[in-house]
Amino acid sequence: MNTVTRIRAWLSVVVVGLVISGVTAFPLVTELRLLTDLLHAAPAPDALVAWIDRVHEGVAATDRDYPFIAYGTDWLAFAHLMIAIAFWGPWRDPVRNAWVIEWGMICCVAVIPLTLIAGPIRHLPWGWQVIDMSFGVFGIIPLLIARRLIRQLAAAQAGPVERVGDGEPTP
Repeated sequence: MNTVTRIRAWLSVVVVGLVISGVTAFPLVTELRLLTDLLHAAPAPDALVAWIDRVHEGVAATDRDYPFIAYGTDWLAFAHLMIAIAFWGPWRDPVRNAWVIEWGMICCVAVIPLTLIAGPIRHLPWGWQVIDMSFGVFGIIPLLIARRLIRQLAAAQAGPVERVGDGEPTP
């Protein structure tokens, strides 16, 4: 497998993750109802069942009484899909658009402080915060690999450097 194909494979992991995160932010009430049904039918920790029941109750009540609030999660979903589209640049020309990879890595790192600040303010259980932080931790892995491969590709495209006269490299 050549380097560009390997870069694209790792970018696919990121894009698929973003698309799934985006698309699943639209039907929250339905997803939470299905999740609560599943958790009540299968063995699950009581604390998890209680938390998901509470989240479902809150989202369902908000959707029933204040459906316009869900517009915020619609924008969240839209943002995930737009971020996924941003990776089209490195897909087409990885070396020229390597900055998108680094921007994605910054976003992954930024998930950690956001979670640690907003999680307690919003009274989220620690386990939920750990799950949220894991998106940044696991999201950065394919980006780090893609960045390493892009640097290798850039070095290969630059070719050998010829030395002349005063020892300054000449392309």
